[in-house]
Amino acid sequence: MLLIPAIDLKDGQCVRLRQGRMDDATVFSEDPLAVAERWVAAGARRLHLVDLDGAFAGGRRNAAIVEQIARTFPDVPVQVGGGVRDADTVQAYLDAGVSYVIIGTKAVSAPHFVNDLCLEFPQHIIVGLDAKDGRVAVDGWSKLSNHDVIDLAQHFEQDGVAAIVYTDINRDGMLSGVNVEATTRLAQSVHIPVIASGGVNNMDDIEALCAVEDEGVSGVIIGRALYEGTLDFAAAQKRADELASAD
Repeated sequence: MLLIPAIDLKDGQCVRLRQGRMDDATVFSEDPLAVAERWVAAGARRLHLVDLDGAFAGGRRNAAIVEQIARTFPDVPVQVGGGVRDADTVQAYLDAGVSYVIIGTKAVSAPHFVNDLCLEFPQHIIVGLDAKDGRVAVDGWSKLSNHDVIDLAQHFEQDGVAAIVYTDINRDGMLSGVNVEATTRLAQSVHIPVIASGGVNNMDDIEALCAVEDEGVSGVIIGRALYEGTLDFAAAQKRADELASAD
């Protein structure tokens, strides 16, 4: 089980939102590079970066910080999302040292876009599906679509995406526990890795996800729990490794 610290970027700072609301942001650090260094030192094997300004306005609004982190830790894969609306943005991120680019809103609004990207950048494209009660949300979670999350995941699997990041909006940033059941259902419906996101609070959540790793849940993105101290990253990754080796 890959534990992936989240570094959400807004106005050049590391923040966390509650349920994706830009007006409910907590600033955790004014130095995102130092935050990345902290997680790498604790044993992170991948980093999850989100350009929140880009997610709401489009474009690469925190590109300099993303590149700085990717260049500083070349041995740690970086996945980044937020505001990716065209192939040029993907190319720019990959040129900057990013390993995976996450497509969110445009994957839903223009599904052919993902197919084109997977052909142009094979094994570098991840789709982020953010759902509420099984329906996929778009535009920074401000709108709910009529798309079923499992149907879309299966479609994108056929396109060739490297993985799916599944976020339960009801849980995100709330420390209310990860939605293991919904994540497992999604993982069972596809043959590509599913990365859980939203609501991780403590070691119980990590152990619950490790129990369904064989179903296809390969990783989990952790945000507020790390920044508020309800979960120790190094201890959590160690525990996940122990559970994996015990299988």
